[in-house]
Amino acid sequence: MIYMDNAATSWPKPQTVYRTVISCMEKYGANPGRSGHKMAVQAGQILLYTREMLCELFHLNDPFRIIFTSNCTDSLNLAIKGSVLPGDHVITTSMEHNAVARPLKEMEKQGLEVTFVRCDKEGRVDPDDIKSAIRPNTHLIITTHASNVTGTIMPIEEIGKIARNHGIPYLVDASQTAGILPIDLSKLPVDMLAFPGHKGLLGPQGTGGLYIHPSIKLRQIKEGGTGSQSESIYQPDMLPDKYESGTMNTPGIAGLGAGVKYILKEGQSRILAHEKRLGKLFLEALSQIKGIKCYGPSDLSQRTGIVSVNIGDKDSSEVSNLLDERYDIAVRGSLHCAPLAHQTIGTFKQGTVRFSYGIFNSLDEVKACIRALEEISRK
Repeated sequence: MIYMDNAATSWPKPQTVYRTVISCMEKYGANPGRSGHKMAVQAGQILLYTREMLCELFHLNDPFRIIFTSNCTDSLNLAIKGSVLPGDHVITTSMEHNAVARPLKEMEKQGLEVTFVRCDKEGRVDPDDIKSAIRPNTHLIITTHASNVTGTIMPIEEIGKIARNHGIPYLVDASQTAGILPIDLSKLPVDMLAFPGHKGLLGPQGTGGLYIHPSIKLRQIKEGGTGSQSESIYQPDMLPDKYESGTMNTPGIAGLGAGVKYILKEGQSRILAHEKRLGKLFLEALSQIKGIKCYGPSDLSQRTGIVSVNIGDKDSSEVSNLLDERYDIAVRGSLHCAPLAHQTIGTFKQGTVRFSYGIFNSLDEVKACIRALEEISRK
């Protein structure tokens, strides 16, 4: 199979990721931080190691500012629900995933005020529109780093500067960029960064994280055992324990650490250059095929490794099924859990056929996808 669904979950993973997960389960699959025996200590050490790998990737110096979660949705819920209260105002964009939109709409029922700033047909937001939406009670600004529908990269540095100038926390959803685009949190004006472990970071499913800047004080949204301060019936206030109740996914986090180590060893610049080569071939070829419409910016510097297309008025789910059954190409059709984004680019009824390539895809695989789309468009 030609796997072109990396925007959902990257596959395959580096061999070191598989080996690390299995080794963890076989050799030290105990509860980290709960006991003093050797296996528990080693499990705790692997959690610290993965935090340190993420710090190296994101240019941070305090590993305990990284909170482990089960996925990026979990991270976003913690960041949103731990930041704002009824009566507060939140600014976001019309290109957000439901992992942002749904928590906000649910809190809107309780009195939260939400502004969805409209993006253009290519999924781009004007930072001035963010600035214009600020109110006296604005307590949070949230944007995706890159759209999961069009791959459009948002101007997070400019938006972050606006947020800082107004004293408003800025949350970035890095679902489509963590591990792919360089993210230097020592320089970017970003207060919280939510990321999944199973996409660009090449880790297993069931892993994710949230970076919290020292200036940010979040309310925890769950309480429980942490292995620390067990004499108290109150939630610890220290990080990361404050936000990490319950048993951690130690094998998954071990695999995440191996994925990040692989990225650091290979070099993000090399990985990004490879994906740009794939994107250049893909977009240039599709622009020559009659009947195919591509969405998002034509400038490769403004997009990640996502190519969303439609063939005439064909149903996107039917095309994706056809690619799977006849051509053995794995893509995603329909609305990609982002209805507002599809309304923005005009594909709410049709959806799109989303190709999302990654580090382990080849130019030959992209060519096979192009041939398949050309053949389907002719028929």
